Amino acid sequence: MESQIATDEQINDPGLFSPISVGPLNISHRVVLAPLTRMRTVSGSVPNDLMVKYYVQRSTPGGFLIAEATQVSSRGNGYFNSPGIFTDEQETGWKTLVEAVHAKGSLIFLQLYHAGRVSHSSLQPDDGLPLGPSVVPHQNVAGTPNGWEATTLNRMLEVDEIKETVKEFGKATARARAAGFDGVELHGANGYLVDQFLQNGSNKRTDSYGGSIENRSRFLLEVVEEMVNNWSGNRVAVRLSPSGRFNDMSDSDPLALFSYVTEQLNKFGLAYLHVIEPRVVGSYMEKEGIEPVASIHLRKIFKGRIIAAGGFDRDGAAAIIKKGHADLVAFGRHFIANPDLPYRYRHGLPLNPYDRETFYGGNEIGYLDYPFFQED
Repeated sequence: MESQIATDEQINDPGLFSPISVGPLNISHRVVLAPLTRMRTVSGSVPNDLMVKYYVQRSTPGGFLIAEATQVSSRGNGYFNSPGIFTDEQETGWKTLVEAVHAKGSLIFLQLYHAGRVSHSSLQPDDGLPLGPSVVPHQNVAGTPNGWEATTLNRMLEVDEIKETVKEFGKATARARAAGFDGVELHGANGYLVDQFLQNGSNKRTDSYGGSIENRSRFLLEVVEEMVNNWSGNRVAVRLSPSGRFNDMSDSDPLALFSYVTEQLNKFGLAYLHVIEPRVVGSYMEKEGIEPVASIHLRKIFKGRIIAAGGFDRDGAAAIIKKGHADLVAFGRHFIANPDLPYRYRHGLPLNPYDRETFYGGNEIGYLDYPFFQED
């Protein structure tokens, strides 16, 4: 086990383990389960019993979970056996999961996404081409029935298809609400469709959805408006990766772009803004001469709660909250390996190590078999 013995001061730290409100919700601590693609559905992208047990394991009274990236349509799939929420069967599967999480006292948002160009024809209806804002060669991979494969070069979305996709996010929001979720998070990060529209390394359009920062932000803002119209602002959140290079992304001026986006998001009264910190890519960006953009920058603009994510441990999480740059911190790898992570962090207990080989796809191994802490 990884040892992180805490001092008395850290154990009683008022940051990580103080209550906070997020939209209309009251949360008992700031240790959030990050939305993590695990590819554990069996067929039809329907949540199953494995997934129910996984989320219940990580539920705590007053805790806050963000469920994994979930397809808003069959065209939005980038990972085989990842979940969707565009059919009745999927909605029913999520409803069973949400009820089980609520029974443990946790609150849970669903992250909605569309993979865009990060897909493969084998994942698309009728083996069609993936969709994206522009046709730009890239070096991405998709999780296919045959394992990890190079993505299929996408075709460009027509304007009427963009409008249809915006509606798909609204319909998915309505289904998430009907399934009992406490809110929804738009995945606008990590090189998926919304991010592809935002950044000019992937968006080469010359119409109203390309060119200027305002035009490239249009798709995200229309999607958020549609989601809010199907629920309310304080039940909707957005995740951004302003300094992200994952999935072959780039932008010529990320600070200007994401400052504008953040300012525009204020008008919706969102539950929170979820920011992926440049903790693991900062040196690369500095080498390229582009300033990393982090929550420290966006905190000056955004008027609501901020969740930070990106390779944090307990001390780093406590520090960013104490500095006031974020209100909560989302954990990925450590929460995968430690279903009782809030308890371990609160009491300064050692952590289970994580196994990367079992992160994506498979069965209960590396998914449900990580042990809870037990005293010797």
